[in-house]
This record gives sequence, C-alpha cells and structure tokens, in this order.
Amino acid sequence: MDSTQTFQVFNRGPSSAARLVFFAVLSLLLMFVDARFRYLESTRSALSVLVSPMQRLATLPNLLWQQTSEYLVQQSTLLEQNKALHRQHETDTAQLLQWKSVLQENQQLRNMLALQQRGQFTVQFAEIAYAERDIFRRKVLINKGSTANIQAGQVVMDDKGIVGQITRVYPWLSEVTLITEKDHAVPVQVQRSGLRSVAFGAGDTSQLSLRYMPVSADILKGDVLVTSGIDGLYPPGIPVARVEKIERDAAYPFARIVCLPVGGVDKHRFLMVLSAMPALPERPEEAPVPGKLKTRKAGGH
Repeated sequence: MDSTQTFQVFNRGPSSAARLVFFAVLSLLLMFVDARFRYLESTRSALSVLVSPMQRLATLPNLLWQQTSEYLVQQSTLLEQNKALHRQHETDTAQLLQWKSVLQENQQLRNMLALQQRGQFTVQFAEIAYAERDIFRRKVLINKGSTANIQAGQVVMDDKGIVGQITRVYPWLSEVTLITEKDHAVPVQVQRSGLRSVAFGAGDTSQLSLRYMPVSADILKGDVLVTSGIDGLYPPGIPVARVEKIERDAAYPFARIVCLPVGGVDKHRFLMVLSAMPALPERPEEAPVPGKLKTRKAGGH
C-alpha cells in the first residue's frame, strides 16, 4: 500500500460541510442552554481564571509602552512648568522690589510733606540727579538750580535729618556737600544735656566725629545730636547724628566720639532744600585799647 492509499484510509469521515453544520448547531445549543439554565457559568469562571494570566502577559508590552510614554510626557511637562515658574518668580521678585522701593519713596515723601507743613521754613523738593564717582568726595547734584531761586549756603535734609549744604549753584543744578564730607563742620548740640559741640565729617558716608570733647564731657552712647543754630546757616533743632561709640582714655585730654548720621546721606533720592535763614548782624569790631595804642606809638610804628 502506497502513501496515497494510506492518506485516504485515515482521511475517511464526515465532510467539511457536515462538520461545519454540526459545530454550528452545537454552538447554538450551548448558547441556548447557557442563556436558559446558566449551566456553563462555573465553567466560564474557571476558564477565565486560567486565561487571565495569559491575557495580562499579552497586554503587558502595550501597558509598559503606555506608562513609559506618559512618564516621559509628564517629565517634559513638569520641566516646562518649572522653567515657567522660575521665570515668573524672577519677574514677580523684580516687581516686588520695585513696589517696595516705590512704597519707601512714597512714605518718605509723606514724611517730608508733614515736616513742611509743621516747619517754620519754606522748603523746595528736589531729586538727586548725579552723585560724585570719586569715593573721597561726598557731594551730589540735585535737579534744582538758580532758576528755582536756590542759593549757596541753603540746608538740604530728608525726612529724618540734615543731609548737607548747597555749596555751588548752576542754572538747573546745584551741588550739595554732604555733612560726611571730610572736615565739613556742623555746629550741634546734645539734645539730652544741651552740650554744644561741632560734628565733623570723616570722609565716610556712615560716620561723623565730635572732636576736642573733654573726657569728662556729659555725653552718652545713644545721645541724639541736633543743630544748635549758632552759626546762622543750619536752623536749630534739626537732627544730625546719633552717638554710636565713645572711647575715653585718661592718658588723652579728649575723648574719641563716633556718630552715625540720622539722615540718609547715601540712601534716598528725594530731598528738601530749606529756605535761607535771616542774615545775622555782623559781629561788632573791638574798640581799640588806649594803652596799647600809646605803646605802639612809643615804639615808633
């Protein structure tokens, strides 16, 4: 028996059409029985338990791909949001600093306006236009000059105290010498005790000094120094400085006193120029002594 005959022997049975009809009828019968009597409910549950691991394993690559894609998208989104928040933070910080500066200037102008209303001198408001670049020259230029009736010698202050004095006038600008200019002198008085002295600039915007004060002088740390008004330039009673440090040494006749200026000599942008004080009468000349004149004549000169 050859191979063709062998295949025909084992291939005997129902035809393909008959088998199709058989399985179709069997499927319909099983569906009817399951829908009617629910006999296959337990069988379906058991098969689902067996098939579930295979289903999960089949869907695992797709699930991993989706999770990886979502992670990458979220990371990119978070990075962009982080950059945007940093840019917004920098912008908000800059605006906040500007608003703080505006609030400080507004408060300073309010204080200066209140001083103008309470004071006995007329004032002009001015703004600092330039500042000396030389660190050894404590001078600034304000945007008011001779066209605004500014004169040399007028006092400049802010809402806290004395800042300086007009020393040179131009048509639209004026030069202000700060009280911290080296050797610039301001007659002062200790507000607590009434002791008079002279405050000298030290060439540093943060310091003044009281020179030639005896070691036994009635002055304490924290005392406020105000203008004494005895020079005819600075009105009396305006704050100038506060005593910061006192060094007393019995080996020296004078104490070393360091003061801090009350006014913002290097802080604020707006200042007040006080009106000039009334001119003081000239100092009378001393009458000649007759005895001295005769002695000089006797000497032949």
